[in-house]
Amino acid sequence: MQIQEIMSQPAYTVEATATVETEAELMATNNVGALPVTEDGALVGIFNPLVRYPQFGGAAWDYIMALSEHSTLPRGAHEVAILVVGAHFSSRYQIYAHEHVAAMACLSANKIATIDAGERPSDLTLEESVAYDVASRLVRGGQLPEAIYQVALSTFGEPGVAELVYLIGGYCFIAAILNAYDVAVPGSGEPCG
Repeated sequence: MQIQEIMSQPAYTVEATATVETEAELMATNNVGALPVTEDGALVGIFNPLVRYPQFGGAAWDYIMALSEHSTLPRGAHEVAILVVGAHFSSRYQIYAHEHVAAMACLSANKIATIDAGERPSDLTLEESVAYDVASRLVRGGQLPEAIYQVALSTFGEPGVAELVYLIGGYCFIAAILNAYDVAVPGSGEPCG
């Protein structure tokens, strides 16, 4: 499988050294929900395991893109949920990538760092707070308590709660892939899936 088989054409990428502002501009200009990251022209991140195992990779990419392209959740809430999952699973690349996306969604560096540390920031918006609570409860296992579900329902509506649950489950899946293949952050010199 080649990368163009799972990505829309043309495939836009961003160098690992790009600024958050450059990433945001590329995503907005090209109307894309995700940008593959390259380091010295080579793909880094989740793309290597997806391309290496095409029988699974294509469907996995479709799921990832559906989570991005059909999102109706507020961007801050969306990124809070992903960061909670990444922090819970200590998924280095997921945290690295979504720190950048969270900054583009106007989350403060303090909020991002606090979530990365496994803690709940005290200054979350209502939507971010609900996303944090749902994500942190689901990654611990077991059923979502009714009280948390009802707050999420009143905040996001039924389709929004479904999106949030699929987002959390999807990023648990992504964290497992990234951790299984020891996907390193760009510039770390560590092994990469």
